[in-house]
Amino acid sequence: MAAASAVRAVGRRSRQLFDIFVADVPWTVSSKELKEYFSQFGSVQRCQLPFDRDTGFHRRYCWIKFSTPEDLQNVLQKDPHILEGCKLTLKQQIHRRRSQRKSLSE
Repeated sequence: MAAASAVRAVGRRSRQLFDIFVADVPWTVSSKELKEYFSQFGSVQRCQLPFDRDTGFHRRYCWIKFSTPEDLQNVLQKDPHILEGCKLTLKQQIHRRRSQRKSLSE
């Protein structure tokens, strides 16, 4: 039980390192296709598309990490983002220093 909560905590921390959260991803889209789509705005370092172990399908959301802040600004300037006929919902992740996270949780 403790090991599972530790894995979840690490997962939450690692997601804070991503630049944007993307929701409403169509079922038919793969992480490779997402990376290709967002590459038109700049260099994509990482695309994390989590899957549900029970169903085998992805969870219809992902996180994207860009190489530079300029790449991130390029993607945020375009609206709407449409992939396979579906509008994607983008939310910029807020990066906080450890000291800020501790003071917010107290």
